[in-house]
Amino acid sequence: MERKIDINNELLNKINNDLRKTLSERRYKHSLGVMEKAEELARIYNIDINKAKLVGLAHDIGKELSDEQMLEYVKENNIEIDNVERENVGLLHAKIGAYICKSKYNFSIDMQDAIKFHTVGNENMDLFAKIIYVADKIEEGRIYKDEEKMKELQTVRELANHDIDEALLYEIDSSIKYTIQKQKLIHPNSILIRNKLLKERRTLR
Repeated sequence: MERKIDINNELLNKINNDLRKTLSERRYKHSLGVMEKAEELARIYNIDINKAKLVGLAHDIGKELSDEQMLEYVKENNIEIDNVERENVGLLHAKIGAYICKSKYNFSIDMQDAIKFHTVGNENMDLFAKIIYVADKIEEGRIYKDEEKMKELQTVRELANHDIDEALLYEIDSSIKYTIQKQKLIHPNSILIRNKLLKERRTLR
C-alpha cells in the first residue's frame, strides 16, 4: 500500500517529490518509514510533529551521492570534516544532508543538527535529534534475516516508546559493536554521547 504524504503541507510535498526523483526506491521507502516513525515518537514525547516528519523524510537526502561527489560537495561548500569522515566517506551524507536542507528548504538549526547527528550521534543531541536518530534505526521497514538482530531491533522499538535515552544508548552500543566487528574507525562522537548517556543514567539511580 502506498504511503500518503500530507497534501496540505507544501514543504513536505516538495521534499517528497525531490526524493522520488533522486533516491532509489529502497532508500525512498526507508525515508517514508523514518518519517512515520519520527511522527509516532514525536507524539509520544510531545515535540513538533511537523518538524519531525520533515526531518524524518529528508534525513537521507545526501545518502546516495558517490564518495567522489560527497568529497567534492564538502569541498565546494566549505563543510568541515574530520579524519574519521575522511576514512569513512559515507558518514558525510549526514553533514551534506543538513547543508542541503538548510540551503534548499530553509531548515532551522535544530532540524539541521538532527540530520547532522543521525549517523554517529553527538553529545549535544537534544530530544528532537535523539528521536530522529532512533527513528532511523527502528522504522518498520527495517527487517533482518538474522534472528538475533531482529530481537535486538524489537528491544529498541519497545524501549523507544517509553525511554528514548535508553533506546539511543542501546543503539549506540550496537553500532559500536558492529563497527568493531567490521574493523572500522569508531567516530569519537559515538563515544562521547555514549559516555554522557551512561553518566546521566547513573546519576538518576
